Amino acid sequence: MTSSTNQQILLKTRPVGEPKESDFALVENPIPEPGEGEVLNRTIYLSLDPYMRGRMSDRESYVAPVELASVMVGGTVSQVIKSNHPQFSTGDFVLGYDGWQAYAVSKGETLRKLDPNQAPISYALGITGMPGMTAYFALLDVGQPKAGETVVVSAASGAVGSIVGQIAKIKGCRAVGVAGSDAKCDYAVKELGFDACINRKTQELSSALKDACPNGIDIYFDNTAGAILEAVLQQINLGARIPLVGLISQYNAENPPPGPNLMPLLIKRALIKGFLVLDYQHRQTEFLNDVSQWLREGKLKYKEDIVEGLENASHAFIGLLQGKNFGKLIVKVNNDPTQ
Repeated sequence: MTSSTNQQILLKTRPVGEPKESDFALVENPIPEPGEGEVLNRTIYLSLDPYMRGRMSDRESYVAPVELASVMVGGTVSQVIKSNHPQFSTGDFVLGYDGWQAYAVSKGETLRKLDPNQAPISYALGITGMPGMTAYFALLDVGQPKAGETVVVSAASGAVGSIVGQIAKIKGCRAVGVAGSDAKCDYAVKELGFDACINRKTQELSSALKDACPNGIDIYFDNTAGAILEAVLQQINLGARIPLVGLISQYNAENPPPGPNLMPLLIKRALIKGFLVLDYQHRQTEFLNDVSQWLREGKLKYKEDIVEGLENASHAFIGLLQGKNFGKLIVKVNNDPTQ
């Protein structure tokens, strides 16, 4: 899986609706050389996440879109192979944002050193990284769960949702998931400890939610919006809270979809709040301390869906938006020397 050239995947055209593999271009260029104060990273793992669909569009958002003919953005776990930076040495493992490419030069400001003795280095793209922080802070800060409450989470077997349900259980809540297959629901209940899980493809959402949430819904952790949110709103309790974290059901929409009836938010005096993990970087240590302890104690379980080869990234990403992944989706770009 190593090469003398730098493989890169560029955004070739802006997708209309669902992305196609022709929207991307796989190119090869010389491996770059680090300048003064820079490091050269060899990508080991690339994270694939739903937010990337928004970065492919030129509509207004919280960050600038990826420029056409530019390397697709993405979080990475890499090894430093050349260093002209005083804080990094050759051989260091680092978490960064080098994008869809096999090698990248970095100035080091956004790199975080990883200790492979503490956890598998790929975990930094999931449970001890951005997805884990999203689950932790959106649930605890926005949702503010209290023992005995009912927490519903969509995309329950995914990188964020699977952690949300487990933290909800740690906090003494009833955890109810919504997922896209019986296998994913079985995993949420039997492996992760959810109290119930609803198959959104085979069950009628309103009646299934009523059965799974006999005392109503206090917190809805929303990764998807759309039909699940509409069904949840009919069963929220007084003072319910809704961390709005993702809109995966809408990312491929060519036109904004009709919204759900928001009247229950008014009647139940509920809180719905948008959440961006970027706002919580200054509290990373707090998150890492808690999640690392829960991992050591066996209170958190974690599943990865690893795809081999950068050339398969675009196909895997398209599958992610269709719900085909099972666990945190990662591309293994180069060999992992820690394994």
